[in-house]
Amino acid sequence: MEHQDTPQIITHIEHNLNHSIFDCKWIPCSAKFVVIGCLPNGSGTIEIFEITSGEVNKIKDIERPNSYKCGTFGASSDIERRLATGDFKGTLEIWDLEKTCQVYITKEHSDIINSIDGMGGNTMNCGAPEIVTGSRDGTVKVWDPRQRGKPVANMQPMKGETKRDCWAVAFGNSFNDAERIVVAGYDNGDLKMFDLRTMSLRWECNLRNGVCYVEFDRKDIPMNKLVATTLEGKFHVFDLRTQNPTKGFAQVLDNSTKSGTVWVSRHLPQNRDIFVTCAGNGQASLWKYEYPEQRFHVDGEGVAVGVPGKLKQLQRMVISSQPINALDWNRDHLGLAVATAYDQYVRVLVTTKLNLH
Repeated sequence: MEHQDTPQIITHIEHNLNHSIFDCKWIPCSAKFVVIGCLPNGSGTIEIFEITSGEVNKIKDIERPNSYKCGTFGASSDIERRLATGDFKGTLEIWDLEKTCQVYITKEHSDIINSIDGMGGNTMNCGAPEIVTGSRDGTVKVWDPRQRGKPVANMQPMKGETKRDCWAVAFGNSFNDAERIVVAGYDNGDLKMFDLRTMSLRWECNLRNGVCYVEFDRKDIPMNKLVATTLEGKFHVFDLRTQNPTKGFAQVLDNSTKSGTVWVSRHLPQNRDIFVTCAGNGQASLWKYEYPEQRFHVDGEGVAVGVPGKLKQLQRMVISSQPINALDWNRDHLGLAVATAYDQYVRVLVTTKLNLH
């Protein structure tokens, strides 16, 4: 690990807040980021910070009655830069941060929105702008901000099925106007892949531990890889290029680190084969996925079966005394990230030598 080309994860700035924080996102094309959380009195807060002269300064904040849990800029263009948020009461809101005003609101979930993702805002000719939300009420809903009120898709348990708490959602496979996939992870370990073009369940499996986070390595390409993190210090990397009718997708499982829950996994925007995992012991680990020589083989029955790759740990660093619950890489500056944790700190991180891997 001490090789001269080994990346280093450096805490550049630490900033303490006096309240719980649950998510953070860079504001596209800027040196600003938002922090989403909950004040001691139970109200929700969206704070905007700017990096100037090696310090973070709060330049704006929004306070509302309900605590906020998650946010995304994914369904908004880099010009509008509108933030979509989910709160503890099941409300989805979209914000114009420049004017500090709400431009969209709907409350179709009956419980907390645990996870949110956006698609279609940053890429031209890549389908409608859409937001997906996953809730404790057991439903996964897809929204088009151009249409008021009702979701354009609603994935919910069949009649008689037990409602499971949805902890994680993500978009992927959005490489043209027609294709789009949503993956959802649940508290019982279920991982479900919904095809929005055919409005059907394409694939499902169970990871045996609650699924905390899911992310495709890229949203806007034919789906390539998916990382799913779970309780008990485990995460799975699925190769999505080959789906076998009986065996599903090839995967590699990492359970080597006794780090508690793996809360987050985020792929590097500049290199889809490098990603970071953030764990319950405050540790951030940097990984590289190494592809096999051939990504599939043909079995005795003439059917393609995927071949899993290998994981190489590039670095690990304890950066917090409490679980790291959110991290966002900066799209414009290689290795720059912002992270939040349950110790009520927001940290600006710099990871070096990523261009060598």
